[in-house]
Amino acid sequence: QVQLVESGGGLVQPGGSLRLSCAASISTFGIYTMGWYRQAPGKERELVAHISSGGSTNYVDSVKGRFTISRDNAKNTVYLQMNSLKPEDTAVYYCHVFFGRNYWGTGTLVTVSS
Repeated sequence: QVQLVESGGGLVQPGGSLRLSCAASISTFGIYTMGWYRQAPGKERELVAHISSGGSTNYVDSVKGRFTISRDNAKNTVYLQMNSLKPEDTAVYYCHVFFGRNYWGTGTLVTVSS
């Protein structure tokens, strides 16, 4: 059974920064692509960024240049550094891995508001 536990969400003013973390209970964490998704109220869940086992990254256009995904395989953890946050970044952020099937964390709420 895979468990993904996110942390780091909260309330931040526009222009601020947050760093999300996702700890995964996968013994072979390093070989899997990890992703961050988000779901805003009334909207569908969307891919924000993902990082491959080799460190290749991909981002949705709306966060390019502001968000950075990274991973620490020794800690079985993936991060999402979010800078220059905007109100439209407000959402529940979910960690994801495909390990035979899709696994999701319970999510962490990010609210960007003054």
